[in-house]
Amino acid sequence: MEFDLSWILLGLPLAFVLGWWASRFDLRQLRLENRQAPKAYFKGLNFLLNEQQDQAIDAFIEAVQNDPDTSELHFALGNLFRRRGEYNRAVRVHEHLLSRGDLSSADRDRAQHALALDFLKAGLLDRAEDALKPLEGTAYEHEARLARLAIYERTRDWPQAATIAAKIQAAGQGDFSQRQAHYLCEQAQAAAAQGDEVKAGRLLDEAHAVAPQAPRPLIERARQQQRQGHGSAAVDTLMRLAGQAPAALPLAASLLLEAAAASGRNDEARALLEGHYERAPSLDLLEALVALDRTSDDAQRPGRERYALHLAHEPSLVAATQWLAGERLAHEDFHPAIQRALDQAAKPLMRYRCAACGFEARQHFWQCPGCQSWDSYPARRVEEL
Repeated sequence: MEFDLSWILLGLPLAFVLGWWASRFDLRQLRLENRQAPKAYFKGLNFLLNEQQDQAIDAFIEAVQNDPDTSELHFALGNLFRRRGEYNRAVRVHEHLLSRGDLSSADRDRAQHALALDFLKAGLLDRAEDALKPLEGTAYEHEARLARLAIYERTRDWPQAATIAAKIQAAGQGDFSQRQAHYLCEQAQAAAAQGDEVKAGRLLDEAHAVAPQAPRPLIERARQQQRQGHGSAAVDTLMRLAGQAPAALPLAASLLLEAAAASGRNDEARALLEGHYERAPSLDLLEALVALDRTSDDAQRPGRERYALHLAHEPSLVAATQWLAGERLAHEDFHPAIQRALDQAAKPLMRYRCAACGFEARQHFWQCPGCQSWDSYPARRVEEL
């Protein structure tokens, strides 16, 4: 059979025309899609710049629908929902991202972290914890551990908090020894409240071993010893406190008085308090010394004169109020009213103040109730700051 070249001559132009038409159709479709997507993006950005967030969200949702493979837009949209407090919508966006099979490993970890943040902001701590656990061994490991630490502190899950703090410290990402000591002290307090003093003592010894310079384990240990009727041992423990963490002695001044009185070691307690008062005058040390003088048989003790001596070096409304309370005025009839006014004015000055957030409280806290910072309360009253 003879091959007819005329068919080739006729077919080549036809194939060229069909190919050209197909390419024009695909190119036109691609241009249309590319034109639609940026239009939605720019519309959303324009709304954002004009602080029209609702319209911006609608525009971005339209863009995601037109281009579902755009992960960056998903992240931006999820973060925007979270900032607006629309946590359910933020969760849906990030869960949709995680459901995609074509997501890269880095973006998957990023979406997992974003989902955990959504739950944290929404206050769903159990779901946030579950979302944070898979981030172990990823680029978000440190942030996830800190977030889990905050969760365990808020829920008072001290054993879990101690485990995470130990991991962070082992990774060389900060010194959490003092924080671990606090967690152990919290567990010791819980054990003591349940009547298990043996476990409480073991936990306090462990806390002191973890952070030898931390004052709380020694104070709690002395408090336990005094509670068990071992006043002399409590005095010994507080003397160790005075040597290892002298700045914290004012916090234990009243406990030292109680233990010294129970064990007949008032003279040792007075010598310790006077030595520290001379180096660093403190209202709590001053009150303890005045109280000791009241119980002394030695008439040469300064007693209430200590308030006046304190005023000579440290101007203090609190000390002046205490001194005036025991004095007789020329117009004694006016004394009660004057004393009430001074007591009212001095009362706020006897509070403790958080150095991190300024929250004031009548008692000393190891962890601020306001900002949750640890060791942010100095062992000094507001007037002394």
